[in-house]
Amino acid sequence: MSNAAAIDVNSELERLRAEVEALRAHAAGLERRAEAAEAAADHDVLTPALNRRGFVAALNRAMAWCTRYSEPAVLLYVDLDGFKGVNDSLGHAAGDAALVRVAELFLSNVRESDAVGRLGGDEFGLLMLNAGLEEGRDKAKRLTASLNAEGFVWNGEKTTLGGSFGVRPWAGQADAETWLAEADAAMWVRKRSR
Repeated sequence: MSNAAAIDVNSELERLRAEVEALRAHAAGLERRAEAAEAAADHDVLTPALNRRGFVAALNRAMAWCTRYSEPAVLLYVDLDGFKGVNDSLGHAAGDAALVRVAELFLSNVRESDAVGRLGGDEFGLLMLNAGLEEGRDKAKRLTASLNAEGFVWNGEKTTLGGSFGVRPWAGQADAETWLAEADAAMWVRKRSR
């Protein structure tokens, strides 16, 4: 092989190596974007909570865990009281700020192993593992007090928030949507009784 041919082969090898490295970097970037998109698919776009899809996935994992290890869990379904009034009197930006504040409050009052999700509009779900009905009721009372006491501040004005909580323990429900529906029904019973 002549020197010119050897140089051509070496330069071709270098070009191919550079192309392989560029492809690896591109693939790594695509993988990071896919992971970020997957994480975003499970998180609410407004609040730091899970969205309904992510929360239902957490419920499904919890149900599998509870079934396998005979562990308790409890689901709290929350509908904010007076939220429509916040939107109507202070505007939708204030309503968004209230939702963010509520999600932050809930997240700061659960364990890392628990889950908080915004299920839609002004409805949230809290999943507590290794907890039963009484722990769920106690958590609902404490969160109600926190919502009333802390509220949120908009344009320098404090606005109180309230919530109606439905508490439903894990009892071998057929699926996550059934468990959610039971907790939602319990919340509506509570809301109507007040």
